[in-house]
Amino acid sequence: MIKLGIPSKGRLMEDTFAWFSKRGVTLARTGSDREYAAEVSGIEGVSLVLLSAGEIPREMATGRIHLGVTGTDMVREKIPLWSEKISSLTEMGFGHADLIIAVPNFWSDVETVGDLDAVAAAFRKDHGFRLRIATKYHRLVREYLQKQGVADYQLVDSQGATEGTVANLTAEAIADITSTGATLEANHLRMLSDGPILASQATLFASNVADWADCDLASLTRVLGLENTDIGERS
Repeated sequence: MIKLGIPSKGRLMEDTFAWFSKRGVTLARTGSDREYAAEVSGIEGVSLVLLSAGEIPREMATGRIHLGVTGTDMVREKIPLWSEKISSLTEMGFGHADLIIAVPNFWSDVETVGDLDAVAAAFRKDHGFRLRIATKYHRLVREYLQKQGVADYQLVDSQGATEGTVANLTAEAIADITSTGATLEANHLRMLSDGPILASQATLFASNVADWADCDLASLTRVLGLENTDIGERS
């Protein structure tokens, strides 16, 4: 039985249901909204597992589920050396969001990461501690800033309203996911002009370490239009 993990609630779950429905596969919750029970029809040999978007990469990386739908950002942030354990099968065309760095509007002379580097060096000299960047995405942001040569900063963890940390004086800048930029604007922040750290969207991933033996891959790849992938040849 192929185990397919999808987000357990919200727009991402609804869009995932619609994506599979267009391909003749019906996914549905069973029971109440508080229950994590679901069913699959239109294809044999697939069971549905409802998880949070953040849990799905970990379950694939351990091989407990074969397939998963989640954002690119979740996989790359949560799984070290992710491509050794998880493969991207197809982008699904929804759940678009960019991981960006944003600074206060009044930093009129900070437009690029290079400008941020200069400001960070001056900030440390003036204040005696490193410039703080609030984020949930420590791995991705650290890797990006290292590649850009930015050194005088510290990442502070934000699991809540990251955009509010600058106004609350707990950070000087932020790195967060945005889709429209409206929340940034409402909090008097603007993104750097270099472009996003990562352009993310909902993607169907496959576990490289799950046990694919005895799985009915022929019908799955045919129904989902994945005939040209090497799904099932990983483990």
